[in-house]
Amino acid sequence: MARSIISFFSFISILSLLTLTPAVSALPLSTSSRWIVDESGQRVKLACVNWVSHLDTVVAEGLSKQPVDAIAKRITSLGFNCVRLTWPLFLATNETLAAVTVRQSFQSLGLLDSISGIQSNNPALVDLPLLKAYQAVVSSLGSNNVMVILDNHLSKPGWCCSNTDGNGFFGDQYFNPDLWITGLTRMATLFKGVSNVVGMSLRNELRGPKQNVNDWYKYMQRGAEAVHSANADVLVILSGLSFDTDLSFLAKRPVNLTFAGKTVFEVHWYGFSDGQAWQSGNPNQVCGQVYNNVKRKSGFLLEEGFPLFVSEFGADQRGTNVNDNRYLNCFMAAAAELDVDFALWTLVGSYYFREGVVGAEEYYGILNWDWSDIRNSSLTQRLSVLQSPLQGPGLSQSRMHKIIFHPATGLCLLKVGFLGPLKLGPCSQSGAWTYSSRKVLTLKGTYFCIQANELNKPAAVGILCTTTNSQWDIISDSKLHLQSKTTDGTEVCLDVDSSNTVVTSSCKCLSRDNSCDPASQWFKLVDSTINTTPTGPILEITSVVHMIEATN
Repeated sequence: MARSIISFFSFISILSLLTLTPAVSALPLSTSSRWIVDESGQRVKLACVNWVSHLDTVVAEGLSKQPVDAIAKRITSLGFNCVRLTWPLFLATNETLAAVTVRQSFQSLGLLDSISGIQSNNPALVDLPLLKAYQAVVSSLGSNNVMVILDNHLSKPGWCCSNTDGNGFFGDQYFNPDLWITGLTRMATLFKGVSNVVGMSLRNELRGPKQNVNDWYKYMQRGAEAVHSANADVLVILSGLSFDTDLSFLAKRPVNLTFAGKTVFEVHWYGFSDGQAWQSGNPNQVCGQVYNNVKRKSGFLLEEGFPLFVSEFGADQRGTNVNDNRYLNCFMAAAAELDVDFALWTLVGSYYFREGVVGAEEYYGILNWDWSDIRNSSLTQRLSVLQSPLQGPGLSQSRMHKIIFHPATGLCLLKVGFLGPLKLGPCSQSGAWTYSSRKVLTLKGTYFCIQANELNKPAAVGILCTTTNSQWDIISDSKLHLQSKTTDGTEVCLDVDSSNTVVTSSCKCLSRDNSCDPASQWFKLVDSTINTTPTGPILEITSVVHMIEATN
């Protein structure tokens, strides 16, 4: 046994000689209160996508479809700056598995077509040992300025996750805590000095009948200390219980670690996390209930001064899953409001071999089956607003203001022309809005405010903002409707028509009705300190004063 361990570390030492292009600047990362920051102290927002490398082949998916460099370039072209790259524990603890070549791994599963594909697209990888192939993927991402988070997804290679798969919690069939510590230490050591590896997720989705809080503290703190001791540069990312949906126990008992400035917590949030509640319930009520639950179980950590990394979220990108569609609208609003770091599930368009199926398609994948194109361009456009930070250290380009975000489109409300109309457009062109104690939405530095003049007509822009049709209440259980009264007293909500013009319509889905969809009427007032460039001319306050004086 001792000889095996020595030989394995010799193998690790040889692999450590592989160098990666230090393309990512201002690294390593650390934490400053709830923010992740670079060496200069400026916020870095992790806008990641999950790339699966933990299934039966133990090879990053898609290498039979496209060259690894082309995939890395595609990731950056889609606006992501980071990959959460999964790995099975046995890759780091079983030297026999680590030494199996890519070709041998696929041969053992009878995946001859995939071998041909890798031979064609990635000939330099096909005869590498699995661990070296994993390193080569990290290297390619680094060469393309993509940060990497190493995610220990499970122990035994295969699909994840269930309560009874033997990978769920400390002491399960394939989850020996001491072996896990050894694996974390080896991976942290292997990637020490690899500049684009910025973090390590200790374990994905703790779960199952054995899960308990006391063992969570016992082993997660040991794992965190082991990683930091082996590689003090990386962020140490801790997951929660119940498939990584619950960190509520930290409210009463913080983690006790010997180091500071490197701790991040992660949470997962999917539509199916709440069964079919989104489809069977009223969207406003479900959004309000679920979002409050997420804040209670994990969101509170932001207020306590820890970064919260939503390391998995996603939806069926075919657009036909009502449960997922409704969930995603709510998630988008929450993610924008909290300005959290995130990792979309998933990059993968198809798998080599998943749960006995060869070439299984992944409908949550941002790429299509052959990895040649985007599966749903409208979703990637929606995500773009989340990929850039809205506030944080070093990003105070202007005073705090609001952008008026429309989750269903990923666009923001902006004023076009001198007196409107109000349209949806890129959030970078939003302009800075304020929401006063009198509930008036005013374009900052001007007298322009949003008004409701008539039912089913475009929302107006005016400068006399003391009337009731200039007051906007945030209503409904979701807190995503903006309601006012027209000049004749009719209650209306901001809405969007088919041309992305902002209109005032009858408020919908406020009751228990589960058949309607309020998404077009959902707006979120989001804090930002980032400068935006309005599309239309701005009438400054001084200009208005001069205009009024001239008419008297």
